[in-house]
Formats: sequence, structure tokens, C-alpha cells
Amino acid sequence: NRQDDEDLEKVLKEFAAMQADEAKVGEQAVPPPSPRANGSLTLHPSGNELLLFGGEHFDGKKNTFYNELYRYSIKRNDWRLVTSKRAPPPRSSHQAAAVPTGGGSLFVFGGEFSSANQSQFYHYRDLWCLDLATYVWEQVQAKNGPSARSGHRMVHCRDRLLVFG
Repeated sequence: NRQDDEDLEKVLKEFAAMQADEAKVGEQAVPPPSPRANGSLTLHPSGNELLLFGGEHFDGKKNTFYNELYRYSIKRNDWRLVTSKRAPPPRSSHQAAAVPTGGGSLFVFGGEFSSANQSQFYHYRDLWCLDLATYVWEQVQAKNGPSARSGHRMVHCRDRLLVFG
């Protein structure tokens, strides 16, 4: 239905405007993240922490999507919520891969977003890079990238990211 299409586009535009106002990188100790499915949990290249990004939660009536980034310290057994300017839009069923070079990076590709009642879906084909030294996101403008998708897989191999599915 056309109304759902307009609402979904409006939500994504409002999110982009809100992200433009985010002033700086921040981090705070928090309880464990809320229940969610289809986020990504990636081992930091240092091997000392896990990075949780995105995901979704369906409460039986509406679906909520996240773009939160959490750091879990394996040694300290604690969670930290990281806020950063220009973070990717909320999504689930994306893929993330950590790359150890240059202080470390986390790459996120694809995924999906839907209206709250799940009547409309939007599939991403964007690629994002999180600098793990500064925790600043940047959208990567890669030529000839894969089509929009969700539920795929991605790995780092030598100097490339391989996407399949």
C-alpha cells in the first residue's frame, strides 16, 4: 500500500536528519542490550571484546529496528553503549566483518528495515566502516557493489570483503 511506502521513506529520512545532529563519539556503561534478533556480534580484532550492532525485536504487535553499537568486554564482563556521528541507519539481517589493519575496522554491509507492522521492507546495499580506534562511522562509496540484500554472509579474506548469499 502506498501509505506504508511513504511512511517507511519518511522514517528513514528522519533518522538521517537526527544522525546529522549527533555531536561526538560517546560511550557509557550500560546493562546488557535489550532482547533482539538478527544483529551482528563480531570479535574485535584485538580479541578482547565483542561488538554488537543492530538487530530487531518483534513484541507480537510491532517490529523495532536498532542501529546501536555495543562493546562487550570479555575480561571485565561489562557492556558499553557507543554513540557516534553518522552511524548507519537501523537494520537487521546485515553482516559485519572485522579487519585488523590500521588500528582495526568493522565493516557492515546490507540488511533490512521494515515498517513497524512489517507490511513494507527496505533492503540496504550500503557499506559502512567503523574505525575501531576512534569509533567514527563512515559510509564507503564502493563501485560495482553487490545488490541490496539481507540474510547473506560476509567475510574478510586477505585484502577483500567477500559477500555471498
